[in-house]
Amino acid sequence: MSTSPAAHTDGLEWAQQRGMGALAEKMGLRFTEFAVDRCVGTMPVEGNTQPVGLLHGGAYVVLGESLGSMAANLHAGPGRLAVGVDINATHTRSATTGIVTGVCTPIHLGRSLTVHEIVITDEQGRRCSTVRITNMIREAPAR
Repeated sequence: MSTSPAAHTDGLEWAQQRGMGALAEKMGLRFTEFAVDRCVGTMPVEGNTQPVGLLHGGAYVVLGESLGSMAANLHAGPGRLAVGVDINATHTRSATTGIVTGVCTPIHLGRSLTVHEIVITDEQGRRCSTVRITNMIREAPAR
């Protein structure tokens, strides 16, 4: 299986073939749109809550990091690997039911560093969390 975005004309196909990793799959993340300039993913609230029934703050971060890191890797291209070096999140509302949607857009796309902002909203379109992730781009290790 190729993980190179150049091998696919469709970023969504590339992301689906590459996979999101065990944690993202366990949490029910789904990519619905995937390109260098915009990535969209969803995650169910159910199964990802705190004991009091609110979507766990860490779940917002998992959605944000999954979108931002995958977007950085798509930008990095063949033979290169993007790895997270900084992430922060501000939670402004609590989702308790349904699905949340993360929209990831680049703030900076450089040769060695990327910065993405991920806005996560509930089903009513209300912002619940804003995540910012910085990824460093390196040469991929030889396999």
